[in-house]
Amino acid sequence: MNISFEGKRILVTGAGQGIGRDLVLRLTKYKGEVFALSKTKKNLDNLMEINSKIQPICVDLQDWNATRKAVQNILPIDLLVNNAGVAYISPFLDATPEEFDLSFDVNVKAVLNVSQIIAKSMIERKSGGSIVNISSQAAQAALKDHAVYCASKGALDMLSKTMALELGPYNIRVNTVGPTVVMTEMGKLGWSDPEKAQNMLSKIPLGRFAEVDEVVDAIIYLLSDRSSMINGIFLPVDGGFLAT
Repeated sequence: MNISFEGKRILVTGAGQGIGRDLVLRLTKYKGEVFALSKTKKNLDNLMEINSKIQPICVDLQDWNATRKAVQNILPIDLLVNNAGVAYISPFLDATPEEFDLSFDVNVKAVLNVSQIIAKSMIERKSGGSIVNISSQAAQAALKDHAVYCASKGALDMLSKTMALELGPYNIRVNTVGPTVVMTEMGKLGWSDPEKAQNMLSKIPLGRFAEVDEVVDAIIYLLSDRSSMINGIFLPVDGGFLAT
């Protein structure tokens, strides 16, 4: 499939590591003008060492006003990937207000904030566009010790559907990608224990976790014009986990 993002300005949040980092590097190969947002300057510096054309944005997504200012400063944006996310692994009975607030601030509220700014600009320009939000299989299947994480990703999925409904008339597509476990630093946090990992693997028909590239492939497709009639979907990248 021949895909090019030449002439497109693309923002990726949570770009400092994991899926976001690999996505940014892939997008540059497809000739996109890429803006990488992370709160960790060191991670952004490492990205720029690999490709100096990547444009860094260092801001904490929990800071509503600082985030709005940072995003407004790089408008217009044609394509957006809300990839930033946090995960706390704790039983329901032990979940804390701090874990809840941080999870919803980053996983849901920041998506609303960043997307509002960019979608309003798209509407003013009458340009259309594509927004891809990174969710999880945990949005649609309860996972033990993931109460707050599951709740935040479930909220993200419904936010994404509502965005698709309201922005569709402006030719702005909004879709969601829902990976199974990916062994990024976040993935290792919850699934490094072999016994726990094996229990999850036994529920995945393909018998393995997802590779970062497999998630990036799905995001690239939904960003591109190859998915021009796809809007408001949740695309699992889960080896069949949700089919069981």
